[in-house]
Order: sequence, then structure tokens, then C-alpha cells
Amino acid sequence: MTIRVLLADDQALLRSAFRILVDSEPGMEVVGEASDGAEAVRLAGERRADIVLMDIRMPGTDGLAATRLISADPELSGVRVVMLTTFEVDEYVVESLRAGASGFLGKGAEPGELLAAIRTVAAGESLLSPAATTALIASFLSQGAPPGEPPGGGGGDGGDGRDDGTGRLDVLTGREREVLGLVAAGLSNGEIAERLTVSPLTVKTHVNRAMAKLGARDRAQLVVIAYESGLVRPRV
Repeated sequence: MTIRVLLADDQALLRSAFRILVDSEPGMEVVGEASDGAEAVRLAGERRADIVLMDIRMPGTDGLAATRLISADPELSGVRVVMLTTFEVDEYVVESLRAGASGFLGKGAEPGELLAAIRTVAAGESLLSPAATTALIASFLSQGAPPGEPPGGGGGDGGDGRDDGTGRLDVLTGREREVLGLVAAGLSNGEIAERLTVSPLTVKTHVNRAMAKLGARDRAQLVVIAYESGLVRPRV
């Protein structure tokens, strides 16, 4: 099956370079180009894109806002976003994942890394470049959280009746919670299966059930939830 890729970047030269790279790869094709976030949201549906390579900084509707719109639209539930930026080690990592991005990659990545990122996210996995490690995400999520409270701050129900701490995970079984912790640690399904002595298919089932119960689009959002709920603590 061909992976349909939409390019969203305000720099025409970069879009041209990405198009040449993607179109030259077997099993991939560029189905459209957008110069701003609003156009990216529109074309994602019109061109039936599987993956959007989204620049964070664009005029008008930026990449973060566009990703939030895509994530919130049920008709675009099959669209996955890989965020591209020159600003790799900062709060954009966390904001991208919270917006619903499935991957985060620096524009300085090698061509092979970019193509691998597209395939990884298209296969339902999450993707973070080496510079955007889970530990980095955790450090940002935990900023400002008072001692004893889970990352994301606040504790309690936040005024909306929902427990912002580990109670958010009460819908999970013990095994699903265990698998969630391993997903947040960056392990693949195969690695989790080996750790728990089960089949990769069983792990995939647990991951899918956890995603459904927690309302997560993909594994990247599961990582955020695991830290925000306090299930996994930052490594410092």
C-alpha cells in the first residue's frame, strides 16, 4: 500500500526537496503541498493523506494549531502528523505531542531518517528523534509541578470531575497499566513482549485497548498521558 504524504511548510524550496525525496521512495507519494496550517488541514482531507510532514512555524495558522485541528476532526482520524522543526530541544517537543503529533523530527535529519519516520508513523508507532528523548519530554511535563503532585500539575479533579493524577488510569487493567509504563519508557511492542514473555500481538492488543480507554490517538499521546498522570516519573 502506498503511503500518501502531504507536505506543509512555508518554504517552497524545502517542500520541493521533500517532494523529490519522498516521491523517489518506493511505496510513498506526495499528494499535496501546503504553505500554511489552514491549507494543510484542508488538503489533509481532500487528498486523503496518511501522513502530514508539518512545519511548526508557518504564517497564519501555524503547525501546532493545524495539528490540533486535524486531531480534533473525526473525519481526519486516520491522518498522522510528523512535526518538522529546526528547534528540536525545547518546549515544542511537548507541545507537538500534546497537539496530537505522532512524531517529532529535526529538519537536520538525514534523508533516510525522514523516510524511516514516515514509515514508522504510518505503521502506527510514534517517532521521536534522538535529541527529543523521553527524558526530555518528561522534564518539560514536570516543570512547575509541586513536590508530590503528578507532572501536569494540580492534582485533584481540575474542576471538571476528572482525576488528573493516577486515577485517570483507573479504567485500565493492571496489565494495560504495566504495558503503558513500558510504552512510555520507549520500548517497542517486540521489546515489551520479550520483557513480559508474551507475544507481540498480545502487546499490541493491550496498547490498542489502552489507547481506546484513554482517548489517545496513538502511542505518542500514550507517552504524554503516562507522564501527566504520574504513572512514569521524570528521569533527572
